[in-house]
Amino acid sequence: GMSASLRRGAARSARVVVRRGSPRRMSSMVELREDRLHPGAASEWAAAFQSSALAVRSSQLRTATLPEVGGVLDVATTTYSWSGHEERSAYYAALAADPLDHSGGRWVAERKSCLYVEPPLVADFGLHGLANAAPPEGASGGGGDAIYELRRYQLQLGYKTVPRFLELYAGGLPSKLAAPGTDPSSSLVTVLNTEVGSLNEVIELWRHGRGTVAMDQSRQAARGAAPWREAIGSIAALAVSFTTSIHRPLPSAPWQ
Repeated sequence: GMSASLRRGAARSARVVVRRGSPRRMSSMVELREDRLHPGAASEWAAAFQSSALAVRSSQLRTATLPEVGGVLDVATTTYSWSGHEERSAYYAALAADPLDHSGGRWVAERKSCLYVEPPLVADFGLHGLANAAPPEGASGGGGDAIYELRRYQLQLGYKTVPRFLELYAGGLPSKLAAPGTDPSSSLVTVLNTEVGSLNEVIELWRHGRGTVAMDQSRQAARGAAPWREAIGSIAALAVSFTTSIHRPLPSAPWQ
């Protein structure tokens, strides 16, 4: 895991770029659902999802998006924050009995669900996280240009791989967050690592309020952060693959 001295140093460095308030509560369990839709069925699925009482109004639902580029399209992508398996099971039992729920109907070709946890660095760096039901700053109104960026690292198998990744990541992250020229609408929402699913996967979830313009500007700024570049160079030796995808929130999603 991250050494105590490194954790303290990372937290001190992060203070220049994050707000420090009351302690953040990390999600006990985060679910990432990726339902592959039949080609061309995304708009019909989105309409059905919006009309579903429980699917949209669940206080555990965070993001509901569709990918625009970066992999397989027409994948309904939602994130939930659960206190544990019992709460999750109860929700899906109620959803199955909801006469207004048609979001899982004939449009879905394949379902995928994996569970993740938020590592301690989410609290250390004061990230918004997924336990907080309130939308991130600027993400409560609809109709904007905001996008969510999913950055996914598939790491080598082994018990020490994820802790080593998180240690390297935390060491370089302050320089990335504080990089001159970073778009002010870009924010790292959370970091996740697998609990149940494809083991040793780490995900970064970023929100860019000004869309791809903000994403490109912030990426360019990060390239000038030497500690971040050094960290990524070390992380590359641990990774099997790395993918990024751009997602647009549904109009009915609680986080825009």
